[in-house]
Amino acid sequence: MAYGDEKMETKPTMKKATATRGKMSDKQKADLKKHMDAHKKKGMSASEMKSHRMRMMSRMRKGMSVSQSHKDITGK
Repeated sequence: MAYGDEKMETKPTMKKATATRGKMSDKQKADLKKHMDAHKKKGMSASEMKSHRMRMMSRMRKGMSVSQSHKDITGK
């Protein structure tokens, strides 16, 4: 065998997972705004809202819906 003739095992790429991550769509942004407006009416403080919004956005970028993200955060 000459140098370089060995077959190198390649790891499967995760293109599908990375394709769903990234920027949020306009629909996701609108849904999140509606969700946050509901929390504002319920009396959530500004710092709580910012924290909740950031946590929601990180999950929604991964492809979760608003309800899935909220359930993941609250555990309900």
